[in-house]
Amino acid sequence: MAEGLRERKKRQTKQRISDIATGLFLERGFTAVTVAEIAEAADVSVNTVYNYFPAKEDLFLDRMDGITQRLARMIRGRDAGESAARAVLREIRGHVGAVSPAYGLMEGFADFMRVIEDAPTLKARLYHLQQEVRRATVEALREEAGTGPGDPMPFLVGGQIIWIQETVVEFVTDAMLAGRHPHEVSREALGLLDEVEELLGDAVLDYAVRDG
Repeated sequence: MAEGLRERKKRQTKQRISDIATGLFLERGFTAVTVAEIAEAADVSVNTVYNYFPAKEDLFLDRMDGITQRLARMIRGRDAGESAARAVLREIRGHVGAVSPAYGLMEGFADFMRVIEDAPTLKARLYHLQQEVRRATVEALREEAGTGPGDPMPFLVGGQIIWIQETVVEFVTDAMLAGRHPHEVSREALGLLDEVEELLGDAVLDYAVRDG
């Protein structure tokens, strides 16, 4: 359906508030900036800010909403004859090979992570997001493998699949914080993914193969 004028204005207002807040956080740090200052800079009321962003942390991490379902989407979208883990490896390789911002391969990512590192509440929110990723991934595996709640395999395989992504994210983050170039980091991350795949056993690599 086409976006109406009201919806478009709301989306644009939310994006403008988020962009202004992110700029202030990058410039001065998360804890040093107040919601009142963000509202003033965006020429809106404090209540308007909270209408769009229930918590201050949401202003900085609003673009991470889709991350919690990312691995679950990869699993559910796997090809015929492809397992859950191999689908995740293929998808992550695609992002890394394309030097995608989705995995931090972009200029400015180091500044973004430094803001998080200096803000305990942002780190706590990231931990919460990681737990949501785990729940969504295990749920997707249970559904796709057709297992019951007592079967431990979705939990065990899900942990390994999450480890794949976390390993890449941690490697990229450390490299970008060290001032490396995204394309250089991309090449090395692809090699790391090959090593990760070699470490995974058949029980993980062959789990939840899609029929066809």
